[in-house]
Amino acid sequence: METSSNRQGDPNSADASTSARSSSSSVKVVVVTSVMLSFISFWRAAAIVLSDLASTAYYIGGITERAIGEAAPYFIFGVMIFAYAVRMVYMESCSIFTRGGVYRVVRNTLGENLAKIAVSALMFDYVLTGPISSVSAGQYIVGLVNSFLPDGGKLPVNLTAQLIAILIVVYFWRLNTRGITESSGQALRIMQITGAMVLIMLVWCGLTIYLRGAELPSFTIKFNEESLGFLGHTKLGETLLSGKLLGAIGLVIALGHSMLAMSGEESLAQVYREIEAPKLQNLKRAAITILIFSVTFTGIFSFLAVMIIPDEVRVAQYADNLLAGLAMNVVGPEPVRLALQAFVVVVGFLILSGAVNTSFIGANGVLNRVAEDGILADWFRKPHDRFGTTYRMINLITFFQLTTILISRGDVYLLGEAYAFGVIWSFVFNAFAMLVLRFKDRSPRRFRVPMNLALGGVEFPVGILIVFLVLLTVATANLFTKSVATMSGVAFTMFFLILFSASEKINQREKEKRKKAQRDALSLEELQSLEKFNQENEIKITPESIGSEKPNRVLVAVKKATNMEHFAKCLDVVDAETTDVIVMTVRVIEKGDQPFSPEMTREERQLFTEVVNLAEEVGKPVIPLVVPSFNPFFSIVNTAKELGVREVYLGESQRFSMETEMEELAMIWGYERPNEQQKIMFRIFDSESQKVEVEL
Repeated sequence: METSSNRQGDPNSADASTSARSSSSSVKVVVVTSVMLSFISFWRAAAIVLSDLASTAYYIGGITERAIGEAAPYFIFGVMIFAYAVRMVYMESCSIFTRGGVYRVVRNTLGENLAKIAVSALMFDYVLTGPISSVSAGQYIVGLVNSFLPDGGKLPVNLTAQLIAILIVVYFWRLNTRGITESSGQALRIMQITGAMVLIMLVWCGLTIYLRGAELPSFTIKFNEESLGFLGHTKLGETLLSGKLLGAIGLVIALGHSMLAMSGEESLAQVYREIEAPKLQNLKRAAITILIFSVTFTGIFSFLAVMIIPDEVRVAQYADNLLAGLAMNVVGPEPVRLALQAFVVVVGFLILSGAVNTSFIGANGVLNRVAEDGILADWFRKPHDRFGTTYRMINLITFFQLTTILISRGDVYLLGEAYAFGVIWSFVFNAFAMLVLRFKDRSPRRFRVPMNLALGGVEFPVGILIVFLVLLTVATANLFTKSVATMSGVAFTMFFLILFSASEKINQREKEKRKKAQRDALSLEELQSLEKFNQENEIKITPESIGSEKPNRVLVAVKKATNMEHFAKCLDVVDAETTDVIVMTVRVIEKGDQPFSPEMTREERQLFTEVVNLAEEVGKPVIPLVVPSFNPFFSIVNTAKELGVREVYLGESQRFSMETEMEELAMIWGYERPNEQQKIMFRIFDSESQKVEVEL
């Protein structure tokens, strides 16, 4: 840590230390609460993505079969496999951009204009995820209730599903306002229950097939005017309807009707920021977990539904709640099957509700990236006073989802058709950007999509190219065959594009105003690029007052954002499970200064923004502090003593040698140490990670 001496008199005197102590104890300490980061395990990260991706098992079968016929399971299974290839593209982007996702990748590769289009389409995906999942959950609940009611007293299906969907969205609005740690825990619990249900159903369905016998569905694609969209009234559409031309064109169109089963990949990029160390390794673990679960659940269950449920019953009665129909058509007494149906429906309600949670997490992450670059008004980034979340963005997401639910009137197929637009085009933009980035930036990656061909010293990313071409082909086909998706998706994308463009112009005007009136105020660029912080003021430094609950604590003293080698070294070696990392900066007070202000200065915001960035890259939480003092050395030692810190990390000062720093710290520790038994290790690192350390 770079320090400066502001003491009066001999710097080696005990009086100077005593003076610093008395002045320091009379002012408040700022605890930067909004960046007391908490990270999640790969299990929780996988659960968040699976809450969206695996939840499609509850409605994708009915939607796809209605569009392409009995061959639907083959395409759904294929999409689940292909989803891992798309996931690898996202994994490579995450290895480059900690705060990644479509917007950041496209912006850094293809420019702001295409980035705004890409993120507008992506927001359509997230806005539709909530409604289709919550309405589908409502459909399952209504179907279960109606199975116990007499014919004359059944609930209106779509209206009741709408009401249930609204309650689900409101619940997750509140949960995400409280923060991602709590919501990710909810997602994990939901997936654990879902896993138990999947295992029970697999065994039961296997027994049913063994006792009754069953055949795989025929690979027969049957289009209708509804599934051909704009092509329905063309010559090509008439040929497809007659079944005479079902070659490559038919396969691409059928694949397009199955692609919405792949929803959720973008959420992996958005949640990567929150994954704990070792970050990239845990990302890979999450990706494999997602592959196994989604193929088993969504892929295999789509086959089981067609193989076990009679065709006439499946189409007429269970199109919108296919897994409930599967539960009712396995072997066993009717009361037992009704109980199984209830279990499947309850689990479905949970996982589909979890998809709503994922939509909030993903959309909130995307809007934060956009706001940081000045494309969305800075007003949206204000942290919640209590929870530190960007609650205004969460409110905006909630408004759009509730509006969509009301407009849809509870029609799952309509929502599914519209949903496909944002899903596929966000993938197209991301894959194309990563393809271009391979040629623009040839620096080594920590992870690369496989299948890379080296010719003449130039590496061709064949794997990414194949993924991009498949996505682009399917997305283009969808423009002509999914009329609802095309019209609603283009309209929604244009709305968000206009919103982003208008916000950008407003921000530019604000920038000009600040240029004219700026003194010590933050510029607009700084307002957009720096983290938003909440602050809590405490009279005294104690583990309880700063929110430190782990048994061990390490103190890192920082001064400048350009001098962080010692902080990075600490993050590399500390065990985040048992140790809190407390990052403090000293606000040096000169005699005659104004009273201490709890508001963070420009330099402190810049400093802690870099602290947050480094902590997120590694995946370990920190607790930042701003401590005012006449004497930086005393403040460091006193903070370490009050918190019972065992180790202190410092950077090399520009004013003092490392040896001088160590002597100063040792002298003050000699005066301040509460007892002879308390030991402390001081470690000072220079820019080349050379260190001086001593245990006192």
